[in-house]
Amino acid sequence: MKKVLNVLLICSVLTLTGNLAFAKNTETKAVDTTNIAKKPEKIEIVKPEKKKKVNLKREKRKNAENAKSKKATSKEAEGMYETKFPVINSKIEYADMNGEVTLSDCIKLAITHNPTIMSAISNSEIFKSRIGQAWSNYFPTLSAGVNYSRNDMFMTMNSSYMRAMNQRYNMYYMPTISADMLLFDFGKTKAAADMAKRNFESSRYDAETSIELVIYNVKVAYYNLLFAEIQKTVYEDTVKDFELQLKQASAHYHIGKKAKIDVTTAEYNLGNAKVNLIKAKNTLELAAAELANAVGIPELEGVILKDKLNTKAYDVNFQNLLETAEASRPALLSAKKQVSAAEMNVRSSKRAFTPDISAFGSYNQGGRQIDSDYGYQFGVQLNYTALNLMLLKKQVDEATATYRKAVADYEQQRQNVYLEVKSAYINLMNSHDSIGVSKLALQQAKERQYQAFRRYQVGLGDAIEFKDAENTYLNAQLDYYSNVLNYNINAAELERVIGAPIKETDIEL
Repeated sequence: MKKVLNVLLICSVLTLTGNLAFAKNTETKAVDTTNIAKKPEKIEIVKPEKKKKVNLKREKRKNAENAKSKKATSKEAEGMYETKFPVINSKIEYADMNGEVTLSDCIKLAITHNPTIMSAISNSEIFKSRIGQAWSNYFPTLSAGVNYSRNDMFMTMNSSYMRAMNQRYNMYYMPTISADMLLFDFGKTKAAADMAKRNFESSRYDAETSIELVIYNVKVAYYNLLFAEIQKTVYEDTVKDFELQLKQASAHYHIGKKAKIDVTTAEYNLGNAKVNLIKAKNTLELAAAELANAVGIPELEGVILKDKLNTKAYDVNFQNLLETAEASRPALLSAKKQVSAAEMNVRSSKRAFTPDISAFGSYNQGGRQIDSDYGYQFGVQLNYTALNLMLLKKQVDEATATYRKAVADYEQQRQNVYLEVKSAYINLMNSHDSIGVSKLALQQAKERQYQAFRRYQVGLGDAIEFKDAENTYLNAQLDYYSNVLNYNINAAELERVIGAPIKETDIEL
């Protein structure tokens, strides 16, 4: 009895200890849960995707397909470009240029590498595929299937009759093949295909617009980089002139011919010139990055440009330019195709009231055994599909309104072309006339700067006179080259708005 009591006592103590430990554990967990709850959650707009293991074979195949697609789009873009502009070779590679490029080289590289062109060409291919989708209505629609079923009949007759029958049986439906083919739909499919074709042709003109815009951006970036290099050279020459002035001012001061203020002024002028040179270098670096972005090759940033800013006059006549724009401007031709597509859409919506004539046929085989029996059917039918007169009428109204909108958009585009050609022509003539004036001013400023330099050198002039002459010469240089830059950019803009190149003469501006 005593032993039994001792055992019970020990068990009670162990149970109590276990309960205390469990309670403590539970309390700790509760505290931990509270602490976790108080921890701020990380807020994410989109949960990051889990890192997946790279399939090298798949990546290699994908890169090969992308390279093939890039080659095809480059060839397509080259052909579209050469319809109006000089023949180029888009197979040129940047690695073969030895770090020196011409404007023509940059255009070739842009046609091959710029993603905007590849996107525009691919977009036109989307519309091209829709022509085939429209004609697919005349292709047969096939269907096939295999069916198997096991049936247990429910019998309500007496047991003697049930015993006389084989209650269970198998039913097989083996290959079932059927086909439907549209024979004639009174022109609905043809109208839809014609509309898809017009939309495709419109997308081709849109792609051409994208190509010409890319080429324009390349030209502008190339000219801006040329100007940035010239600007850097001008500021470097200005720094050299002010360094020479500082040496002369110091020399005159030490022999007592000039006051200390001349030295201070020369140091101040040199400091400003160096700041402007730093800004010019930054502008040059930014212009190089913009050219690389316009071409579509980041490595193009450190190249040397072979071409110079053009200073030859262009042979242009506004009336001829306007006629060329009306015949060649891709945006205008695209709008005209949209009008034609909208007209086809009206025709298609009106023909939706007509029925379809189609042929059908099917064959199946099966039964209680695979080859128990077979059956077939074929015929021709005339039918309306989901005929809703109210819906069809409103669809015709919508197509008519869309056509009217397309006509108005075309007229608006035609007026915009006139305005853009007129504006580009005026800007080109303005920059053409400005070059002559700024060239004369540059010659005068250079002569004045030379006289001021010589006067200060012999001690007759002062620092203010030299600074004014130097700044005038600096601004005259920048003004002249800025007008030449604008002349080149305006010529590129005029080519873009008319959608064709303009002729260059041998006359030097």
